[in-house]
Amino acid sequence: MTHLHAGLSPETTEKARLELNENPDTLHQDIQQVRDMIVTRPDIGFLRTDDDFILRFLRARKFNQTETFRLLAQYFQFRQQNLDMFQSFKVDDPGIKRALMDGFPGVLETPDQHGRKILILFASNWDQSRNSFTDILRAILLSLEVLIENPELQINGFILIIDWSNFSFKQASKLTPNILKLAIEGLQPWYIHAMYTIIKPFLKDKTRKRIFLHGNNLNSLHVLLQPECLPSEFGGTLPPYDMGIWARTLLGPDYTATRRSYTLTYDALHVRESCGGDKELMKRSQSVVEPGTLRQTDRETSTPLLALD
Repeated sequence: MTHLHAGLSPETTEKARLELNENPDTLHQDIQQVRDMIVTRPDIGFLRTDDDFILRFLRARKFNQTETFRLLAQYFQFRQQNLDMFQSFKVDDPGIKRALMDGFPGVLETPDQHGRKILILFASNWDQSRNSFTDILRAILLSLEVLIENPELQINGFILIIDWSNFSFKQASKLTPNILKLAIEGLQPWYIHAMYTIIKPFLKDKTRKRIFLHGNNLNSLHVLLQPECLPSEFGGTLPPYDMGIWARTLLGPDYTATRRSYTLTYDALHVRESCGGDKELMKRSQSVVEPGTLRQTDRETSTPLLALD
């Protein structure tokens, strides 16, 4: 077994073979074929080309080398075209810190039944006086960069749940088509149910098919995600959602609920010198509901729950 498979369970290794077309015998050859394509795009600065980095893109495109290189090029092109978003792209950046501390995003400790990491966003918790949408997007992108370092997650993937209950028109008015397009290009996807008709033209057909709207009846959500994987807010059997779990993971042992101490710095891009190249705690996080229900106040005003596979 190649060192690139170090740490993978036998079950995950077999899953990569069956579902992603990953072949340990040709792994280094596959990586090199993608690397050899870099010369065809001299307009892009490929800041990382090491084996581990390229492998994650191969897994994302089921080892189709052409599609892998296209995705790799898009990754760096997006960063090249949006330099402001990636300045101080670290957890100790004030804007990213605030977003993480406010639960943007939240990441559950328990994976789902398929080994996927579950990310959660409570849209109504967005305090626009504290967090710009760009900083929330940056915090999500950084979180995904951290998570995707894990080879198991490269194979198993992620699932995103967005709760739109009590999301206000005032909050939605900040989401212009231009900023949504920026988010979609960076995340593919990041969705707003109320704005879905606006952003739909930007979405790939494969992405559209991965959107599920669940409304207030959580039974359809539980078809996708077993209740044993979910906190009580989503009708699960786990304790109420703690939005500080992921922030504490990234910010280290000096994390405090009063948002005063931040010591651990994580550089999500991991760009190597040799490569060259240019307010209170949120209300929903404290709620406790009976499994399978939403609070009465939410039933009267809520918009559908969205889960993204």
